[in-house]
Amino acid sequence: MPKSSEPKGSEKAGKIEKLVPDTSVIIEGMVSRKIKSGEIKPSAVVIHEAVIAELEHQANTNKTIGFLGLDEIKRLKELSDEFGFTLEFAGVRPHAAEIRHAKLGEIDALIRQLAFETDGTLMTADKVQAEVSRAKNIPTIFVEIEQMQHAIRLESYFDEATMSVHLRENVAPKAKKGVPGNWSFTEIADKPLSREEVKEMSREIIEEAGVRRDGFVEIERPGSTIVQLGPYRIVITRPPLSDGWEITAVRPVKKLALDDYKLSDKLRHRIKEQAEGILIAGSPGAGKSTFAQALAEHYALQDKIVKTVEAPRDLLLPDSITQYAISHGSPQEIHDILLLSRPDYTIFDEMRNTADFQLFADLRLAGIGLAGVVHATNPIDAIQRFVGRIELGVIPQIIDTVIFIKNGFVGKVLSLNMTVKVPEGMTEADLARPVVVVNDFETGKLEYELYSYGEETVVIPVSSLARSRSPIQKFAATAIEDKLKEYVSSARVEMASDNKCIVYVPEKEIARLIGKEGRNIAAIEERLGVGIDVQPLSAKRAAAAASEGEDENIAFDAQIGKKHVGFSVDGIFANKNVKIYVDGDYVMTANVGKDGIFKISRKNKIGKVIADAVSSGSGLKVTLVS
Repeated sequence: MPKSSEPKGSEKAGKIEKLVPDTSVIIEGMVSRKIKSGEIKPSAVVIHEAVIAELEHQANTNKTIGFLGLDEIKRLKELSDEFGFTLEFAGVRPHAAEIRHAKLGEIDALIRQLAFETDGTLMTADKVQAEVSRAKNIPTIFVEIEQMQHAIRLESYFDEATMSVHLRENVAPKAKKGVPGNWSFTEIADKPLSREEVKEMSREIIEEAGVRRDGFVEIERPGSTIVQLGPYRIVITRPPLSDGWEITAVRPVKKLALDDYKLSDKLRHRIKEQAEGILIAGSPGAGKSTFAQALAEHYALQDKIVKTVEAPRDLLLPDSITQYAISHGSPQEIHDILLLSRPDYTIFDEMRNTADFQLFADLRLAGIGLAGVVHATNPIDAIQRFVGRIELGVIPQIIDTVIFIKNGFVGKVLSLNMTVKVPEGMTEADLARPVVVVNDFETGKLEYELYSYGEETVVIPVSSLARSRSPIQKFAATAIEDKLKEYVSSARVEMASDNKCIVYVPEKEIARLIGKEGRNIAAIEERLGVGIDVQPLSAKRAAAAASEGEDENIAFDAQIGKKHVGFSVDGIFANKNVKIYVDGDYVMTANVGKDGIFKISRKNKIGKVIADAVSSGSGLKVTLVS
């Protein structure tokens, strides 16, 4: 509760001839509260026209405190008859410049002067105002606002299962109950709220935010106010921004530690040792901030210096973690603070606009470990939000891991790298360019490619590329394979277009196929009417293994002999066991000899299946047994 502090020389609270309140106690509603409680009994309450002008200015700019102050004056008018005091207005209305410079003390000076001239008692909650008044021998009541927590009406709408409460004038209160991914939207009261009730709750919320250590008005704009009050993030909107008064309050329903997410050992190691450019993505309400909070506490427990950048500040974190509100500073100020204070990790909660993304990028390039929270409906959208804001080649240096949160759990994890290659779907070698490859972190499978095409940056989902051939191309590929078998033992043909193909043949037989000065291949191209690009078969298998993202796949060369199918692999796999797959089905396990060669007999059924796969040049895969 507020308490009166009357230092030596000030008038005692009680019977007062003339009470002159300043703006601070009017906004807080302290005058009517103390009159009702009987702590002060004024014969007259004199309000300076400067107070009215300041409140009017605030109300005209749709600031909530302006409306709160005007409501307090209305209450004093109603109380004047009941408690037998007069409500008077005095002084000269200040000029516009004085109102604009109210924070510099212009309005306070006018109110002090009125108290001095009328032999009144000044009432204030402003410590500086009180000290100046005492210095001028003006009787003063200083109301010290204690940092105490009180129950407010909004809290009565919450129970243990409530995620958010939605209050709107002329509508019955509603709430989301449940957990992310499994919630219901239900009415929690039968009677619709009036505009006056919603306004009163708004006033109560803002007053409470001003007196609690865990409460503050984060953002105040014409038409809206964002308040953080303990665990509640509260958004208040009013006309003309919205078509009615509305309060939306959100509260985290569950606090989780990083261990509760059951992360894989691979991801846990990445977070601990390597990931310093993390994006935490997900749709609204999916649990992004809850994961970010768990990550911040995890780093703090590892004896790391952790700070957060938030707008608004709504993460519930221990006192050891400093939380900065970018809404109360500039990106440059946050940049300077973080570089000078040198945190090990910084959590950037809710990146929304270009300035946020650019600040994230700048801090990452400066070497600060960052985890940013962004809204995205799927994992790749989180990366695309950087496209156009940051140079493409810099993105992998800024982001190395994307953690997508769905229904409160880690749904998918992506990793980013930069390489120079021919993008998927293109075939000409001179089309090679820098490409940002996005892989599934757990499997290593290639999922997306980002690269410049003309003047545009494109994001291509690799899985959606048309890998299947048309019936005409399939027929052409078969015909070409049959023709090439006149020159080589096996060939794999891949149609790049209707008039161009890539031919994969055993490396030792490439020279025979091309012929002296390229005569053989030129004759074949002229006869078939198709351009042919000859590549070693081992390169095709290595590329296929890489595209599947399976680190265990081994590049090999296979030759069919009279009695055996011989496999040759890199010598580093000598004396190790490998598995052989045909068309994705496991066939057998073999042991690699010390020279990197192993053979499989063609006498049994398995040998015949493998020999057929080698002959066709497709569907054969060799992996290392882990």
